[in-house]
Amino acid sequence: MSQKQFNAALAEFINRSPTPFHAVQQMRGRLLEAGYAELDEREAWQIESRRGYFVTRNDSSIVAFRTPAKAVTETGLRMVGAHTDSPCLRLKPNPLVKKHGYLTAGVEVYGGVLLNPWFDRDLGIAGRVTVQDGKGRLASHLLDFDRAVAIIPSLAIHLDREANQKRSVNNQTMLPPVLGLGGEGEFDIEQLLADELKANGEFARGDRIMDFELSFYPRERVATLGLKEEFIAGARLDNLLSCFTGLESLLLARSGQGQLLVCNDHEEIGSGSTSGARGNFLASVLRRVCGSDSGLARTMARSLLVSTDNAHGIHPNFADRHDAQHGPLLNSGPVIKVNANQAYASNSESSAVLRQAAAKARVQLQSFVVRTDMGCGSTIGPLTATQLGVPTVDVGVPTFAMHSIRELAGSGDAWDLHRVLKAFYAMAEVSAHCSP
Repeated sequence: MSQKQFNAALAEFINRSPTPFHAVQQMRGRLLEAGYAELDEREAWQIESRRGYFVTRNDSSIVAFRTPAKAVTETGLRMVGAHTDSPCLRLKPNPLVKKHGYLTAGVEVYGGVLLNPWFDRDLGIAGRVTVQDGKGRLASHLLDFDRAVAIIPSLAIHLDREANQKRSVNNQTMLPPVLGLGGEGEFDIEQLLADELKANGEFARGDRIMDFELSFYPRERVATLGLKEEFIAGARLDNLLSCFTGLESLLLARSGQGQLLVCNDHEEIGSGSTSGARGNFLASVLRRVCGSDSGLARTMARSLLVSTDNAHGIHPNFADRHDAQHGPLLNSGPVIKVNANQAYASNSESSAVLRQAAAKARVQLQSFVVRTDMGCGSTIGPLTATQLGVPTVDVGVPTFAMHSIRELAGSGDAWDLHRVLKAFYAMAEVSAHCSP
């Protein structure tokens, strides 16, 4: 696979993954095609050596792994982590409101959204809908209207003369997207969803909409741009870029080692859920793979987690927001993220292992440290390290406009991260400890 082919596949993955549910559906299909067996948490597992398996939870988180030839307690695991969710606008349970002749939708802000770029964008709706059939059985369906159905119009400059000097966004009053003209009669969200599911052959006479989890998303597709096609622009680069890169690296890496990929939901809101990194999903899977608490402890002591999540590239118009010695450049390699207060889990030993993998892949790495007088974001890395006691390094591709509706990354950086992760997955030794 060439860099151009890789980026085309990455763009297609993101375009077809408007929500975490759709991202996991895409990953599930890719794993099944590659011969991985799907496991069910409700059933007993029979794990064989040198086999690939995966399990999902909540349809929005996934763990995929490949067992080694030897016992995993002897070899450890080469683990890569990412998250499936991105900041967005979620529909409220009773969203439809008629105001001054227009139909609008009430929304909640999910995660740390950069709000102003959401105005004046063509928006679609996607997510998960749970349906009860005529016999009382429940089933969930993924839904994507797959067309522009809404917009959040800006207020004209003539009516807001200070918009370019100071503009704050009121989440309750300014963000409801406009769906159309109100017209006559009542509008029913359940009926709108039923009609859409019916068009897809997933709703029959006697069925009933029970509940839904739906989000607005931008309809603009991922694009390559720049005078020499240096950049990739698109929604949800944070962090579907890492999900796709981790998955492709797992599937294309040389087998024989213990290898694992975890993609958690709810990172953008603190990871506190059954499918988030603060939950027990990964620990539960690993305990069943390792056979016991003792086996899990021995395995983690021989393992390493590479937490992959986008980094802040130095912005040419806002260079003063970076430490002068640690401003990553786009297309200059993946970034090891360091924080003395453990907002990132990297340390000298875990970083050294990743640097070994990068050297084998002939990829240059960069370093990021936030300005000492500024706050720092975080990732699933410290949370997973705390849960499992696994050595961890935080790495990601440098990005502009993180948490905007349209982010920007270098067209070579995802490819370089893929090469590093593929080399990491194939490493015979992934632990480093001080000599006695």
